[in-house]
Formats: sequence, structure tokens, C-alpha cells
Amino acid sequence: MSAKLACAAAVAAMTLSPIFASAQTQVERGKYLATIGDCVDCHTPGYFFGKPDMTHYLGGSDVGFEIPELGVFVGPNLTPDKETGLGAWTPEQIATALTTGARPDGRILAPIMPWHALSHLTKPDVAALVAYLRSLTPVSHKVPGPFGPSEKPTVFVMKVVPPDGAPPEQTPKQ
Repeated sequence: MSAKLACAAAVAAMTLSPIFASAQTQVERGKYLATIGDCVDCHTPGYFFGKPDMTHYLGGSDVGFEIPELGVFVGPNLTPDKETGLGAWTPEQIATALTTGARPDGRILAPIMPWHALSHLTKPDVAALVAYLRSLTPVSHKVPGPFGPSEKPTVFVMKVVPPDGAPPEQTPKQ
């Protein structure tokens, strides 16, 4: 290798390494945020039965949350599977759902999803969380639901009971 070519390669490596390092750091930051945010709890099957199935990590729950007068909601697949997860969503659509509760189809996420808290994340942290979710191994797992208040759920259900007389903050569109 000529000295000129070696020099050019070294300059290119030094120039590009921060880009690659920052992308890696962004995914690591997203993993950290997903971990402290306990995303695994509601989005990994088996978690609420004491045996989380880590081969289906963030691939959608097997437990539904019943919210009186709203119905039953199952934590969806957050992996980049195009058919059953977030794979067909753009990064902007994922960020919007995380921070405003609005899905691309117009439905509002269930009140059990803490998007109100996530709305306080910085833009770089939201981008990191999105990058991390998009970096996951896709899991093909379509969760059932949501189930309306008069529908019979097909999953184990945990009931969320709001304080007496307190209406839910939002009403998801069924």
C-alpha cells in the first residue's frame, strides 16, 4: 500500500469513526433507556408469570391490562418485524407514538403506556430509544387486541383500577 493511500485510509478512518461510534453509542443509550424504563415488563411474554421469554424480548406480551370502561390492552411487539411489530413504522412515527401516544393509524395508545412521562425525554434520548428498538432482532408475534369493554379477551388479564371517581386521562380509539 502506498504511503498516500495509507494516509488517506487513516484520515477516512479517523473521520468516520466518530460517526460509527456515535451510532453505537446511540443504540447503547437506547438500550439503557429501555432498561430503566422497564419496557421488558409489558412488552415481553412471560414477564408477568415470572419467566420472561428473552428469545422474544420486546416481542409483545401475553398479558392484557383491563382498564374499566376502556377495555383490555396487550403490550405490543416493539421489534422491527414488518408484519407484527414496528418494522413498517418510520423512526418519526415511533418517536411520535412514544412521546404523544399517537400511532400512525390514528389510534391513541392505552393510558397504561407511559407516553406522558416519555414526552419529557430529550430529542436525542427519543432518537436513541428509536435506534435501539430498530436494532433489535425482529420477532414475529402478533398480540391480540385491543379488546373493547364488551369483548371477551383471549389472554390473561390484569385489572387496572383507577382511584375512585378518577376518569382515565384519555380514551383510546378502538
